[in-house]
Amino acid sequence: MMANKQHHSAKAELNRQNRLAAGLVSERFPKVDSIVINLTYYQKGVNPILMVRTINVLPSTYAYFNMECMIRDCVGGGFDLTPIITRMVKDHKKSIKGKLVCEGKNDGLAPDHASIAYEITMQFKKTAASVASSK
Repeated sequence: MMANKQHHSAKAELNRQNRLAAGLVSERFPKVDSIVINLTYYQKGVNPILMVRTINVLPSTYAYFNMECMIRDCVGGGFDLTPIITRMVKDHKKSIKGKLVCEGKNDGLAPDHASIAYEITMQFKKTAASVASSK
């Protein structure tokens, strides 16, 4: 019981450090006004849909887009949306859909034990040039 609590607290601290290291959306992606991430988590098995969640990201939010795998025994897994979001900002892309498979490992876990389907929509800040061209 105690070891589990220590593990959880170490994991929470690592998560906090990762968020701080990622910086704020306003610093990392100054042109972004908001991001909406819709995720559907899937697991292998009889009831494949594990969870559906929506994450609203604002300029004041940490630019940390690494989602944990929801399978309890998964080690080193998860879904990193950072490269996808970075590419969207670079290409000024407003929406994207896709799938990612968890690369985590553990004894007894199937290689494709979990996956997510994502849909990301992004609003960019209106610049003086874009406001003038829309008039």
